[in-house]
Amino acid sequence: MTAISAQQDEQLLAELGRCETGVWDALIRGDIAADAAALADNFLGVYADGFAVKADHVQSLEHGATMQSYDLSSMRVMALGADHAVLSYRADFLRVGQARPEAMYISSIWQRTAAGWINVFSQDTSAVD
Repeated sequence: MTAISAQQDEQLLAELGRCETGVWDALIRGDIAADAAALADNFLGVYADGFAVKADHVQSLEHGATMQSYDLSSMRVMALGADHAVLSYRADFLRVGQARPEAMYISSIWQRTAAGWINVFSQDTSAVD
């Protein structure tokens, strides 16, 4: 873990918040290209139904949007090194075709590259309310 100033922490939180929102926006739009661009080639997702790689995540949009709406809250960030950080937050969302909203706590690891931040790992944990 790398120590960073409060100002750097706020900047990192804002940057990664925008990146994560971009992924959710792609799910709302059914935007395969935006989803693929946000994920590293070696992306790994850990979900209630098992593991997913980049191709799995992108293919979920093959027939269009997967989400109707979302709200991200309680965001927090932790630098994991000079070019890596984990963003953790709560997501309240409604899937396409569903009537009941869901909630999860999510942690995503992002890597800074020459082209910008890219998501290398994400894990979802169902919220118990």
